[in-house]
Amino acid sequence: MGVSRRSVIVTSIAASAAAAVPIALNAGVSAAASAPGDVVGKITVGYQGWFAAPGDGAPINGWWHYSPDWSQPPAPGACSITCWPDMRDFTKGYRTNFANLGNGQPANLFSSYDQQTVDTHFRWMQQNGCDTAALQRFNPNGGEGATRDAMAQKVRQAAEAYGRKFYIMYDVTWWLTMQNEIKADWANKMSAHAASGAYARQNGKPVVCIWGFGFNDDGRPFAPAACLDVINWFKGQGCYVIGGVPTHWRLGTDDSRAGFIDVYHAFDMVSPWMVGRIGDNAGADWFYQNRVLGDLADLNARGIDYQPCVIPGDLAAGHRRHGELMWRQFYNHTRAGVKSAYISMFDEFNEGNQIAKTAESAAWQPTNSGMRALDEDGTPCSSDYYLRLTNDGGRMLKGQIALTEARFTAPFPTGPDQSAPSVPGSLRVTGTTDTTVALAWNAATDNVGVAGYRISRVAGATSSVVGTTTTLAFTATGLSASTGYTFTVAAFDAAGNASGASNAVTATTTAPPSGSTNLAAGRPTAESSHTQTYGSGNAVDGNTGTYWESANNAWPQWLQVDLGGAVATRRIVLTLPPQSSWATRTQTVAVSGSTNGSSFTGIVGAQGYTFDPASGNTVTITFPATVTTRYLRLTFTANTGWPAGQVSELRVYSA
Repeated sequence: MGVSRRSVIVTSIAASAAAAVPIALNAGVSAAASAPGDVVGKITVGYQGWFAAPGDGAPINGWWHYSPDWSQPPAPGACSITCWPDMRDFTKGYRTNFANLGNGQPANLFSSYDQQTVDTHFRWMQQNGCDTAALQRFNPNGGEGATRDAMAQKVRQAAEAYGRKFYIMYDVTWWLTMQNEIKADWANKMSAHAASGAYARQNGKPVVCIWGFGFNDDGRPFAPAACLDVINWFKGQGCYVIGGVPTHWRLGTDDSRAGFIDVYHAFDMVSPWMVGRIGDNAGADWFYQNRVLGDLADLNARGIDYQPCVIPGDLAAGHRRHGELMWRQFYNHTRAGVKSAYISMFDEFNEGNQIAKTAESAAWQPTNSGMRALDEDGTPCSSDYYLRLTNDGGRMLKGQIALTEARFTAPFPTGPDQSAPSVPGSLRVTGTTDTTVALAWNAATDNVGVAGYRISRVAGATSSVVGTTTTLAFTATGLSASTGYTFTVAAFDAAGNASGASNAVTATTTAPPSGSTNLAAGRPTAESSHTQTYGSGNAVDGNTGTYWESANNAWPQWLQVDLGGAVATRRIVLTLPPQSSWATRTQTVAVSGSTNGSSFTGIVGAQGYTFDPASGNTVTITFPATVTTRYLRLTFTANTGWPAGQVSELRVYSA
C-alpha cells in the first residue's frame, strides 16, 4: 500500500502561519519561463486511480485503499477514506459494511479499475476545466504493479476519449531501490504511453514528474547524487521533467533536506507540496508572502517553470469553509503572476483533499460513517462544487476572467436546492402472490431532478420504509399469506428533499398454495465456503435482507439444507435481497439430493436463473417429479452480478 503523503512532516513555520500578515496588493505579473503547453498555462490535477474492490477484476483483488485490511469491506472504525464519494454518476458500486446512506440507498463505493469510473472522472475534468491529469505511480515492482499497469492504460483511454492530457508522476516514497528501477519502468513500460496524442507534452517533450526528492523523512532517503542521476537520465530520454519537491525546497529547511538545491534546480519545472501546510486563509497568505513570491523569482531567474500546489482543504479537518481556502490560493497565485497550478488532489478521498464529487449532505453518506459532508460548516454545497470552483479558479489564473478576491462560485449552481419533488401519482397494485405485492406509480417532478422513490408500509398511524428504487415500480417481498398490507410512496431529490406521501393502496396477499409450508425454514445448513459474515444460516432465517455469499472468484460453490428427515420435495424458491441496488443477475445453479448427506444424486441439471429486482429478485426451480430426500444441495458455477454464489432465502416446498 502506498504511503499517505500526510506522513510528510508538517513544518513549524506552517503552524505559525495562523496569524494574519500584511498582503501585497500587487506583486507584479511575471512571465513563465516556457510558452504555454500541456502543463505550463494549464490546470493539472493529481490522479490516484488507486481504489479497488473484490470482484472488480483487478489483479489486486481487494479493497485497495478503502480498508486497512484489504480483504475486508470498509466499515465504521475500519475504513481508509475520510470522506464519502457521490456515487450517482457511476453505473457500478461495491457493497461495504457501512449502514445505508441517509436517503436509504446502499453504502456502495466505486472501483477505479472499472473503465466507467475513470471515464466518469475524466468527463468531470472535461466539464470543469481540468486540463491535465498526473497519474500517480508508486513502486510498480510489488504486488500492486499489475493493477497500476492496467490503470495507466485505463487513464490513457479516458484521456483520449475526453480530450484531456495525462502524464506519469512517479512517487518514490519508500521505493528505496528506485534509482535503476524507475529508469527500467519508464523504458520498458510507461514510455509507450507517450505515443498517445493524449500524453502531455511541454516544449515538445513528453512530461514526467518525479515526486519526493529531497524530503526530510525516512521514506525518501536518497542522496543528491542519486537524484541528479535520475533527473539527468530522464532528460537524456528527451523528457520534460517536473519535480514534486518539499514546501521549503528553496531554503533547505523544515521538510527539505539541506544540500539539495542543485537537485531542485535541475528540474524543468518545480512543484512544491502544500498538503498539510495550511488550513485557513491566513496560512495561505503567509505562504504567498514568504514562499510563493520568492520561489517564483528564484525560478524565473533560472528559466525554470513553476507549478504551485492548490489544495481544496482537508474536509475531514474542517478546513474548506465552502471554498474560501481554495479560492484564496487561486487569488494569491494569480496576483503573483503564476501561470500554472497543480490541484492536490482529484480523487484523494483518503486525505480528504479531493475535488471529485463528494457527499453534499448526510443524505448522501452512510448514517454511521462519522464523516463530514460538503455542508459541514452549515453552508449547503453541491457535490460538484469543488470541480466548479477549480474551473473558475483556473479561468482566473489563465486571465480569462478578471482577478477577483471574493469567491463568486455559487455553492449550488442555482443556489441551494430547497424545493421538494412533487408527490408521485396514482400508486397502484399490479400483482400479488402469497408473499409479495407488486406496486407501480406515476413519476414525480422536481426543479432539479428526482433522485429516487422511497416505499413505505403503513400500519395504523405509523409507517416504515421497506425499500427505495430509482424506477417506477417496486415489489414488496417476505410478506405473509392471506394478509392485508397498505403502502405509500414518496419521491426524494439529490439534496435530500422529500415529497409528501402518495395515495395509500391496500392489497391482500393470496392464500398459500397446496404444500406451501417452507420445509427449509430454520433448518441446519452447510456450505462449501462463505465470505465475511455471510454464512449459510442466513439463507433459512426468514429475512430477505440477510444472505449467504460464497468465497469470491472460486467456482464451484455449494449451499445445502438438512430437512431433518426424508420428505417429499417438488419445488425450491430462491431469493436475493429485494433492493434495486441488487441489480439483475443470472446465476448458474444445479440441484442435487441425498438421504445420507454424503452420496448425492442430480435432480435438476445446471441452468441459468435470472434474478430481477423488478419482480422481487425471486426464482423458482421446479423438479421434474417429486423427490423424496433429506439433504438438498445447490451447486453454483457462475454469477453475472458478483463472482460468488448468493442466496438470501432458500425455501423448499412439497408441491
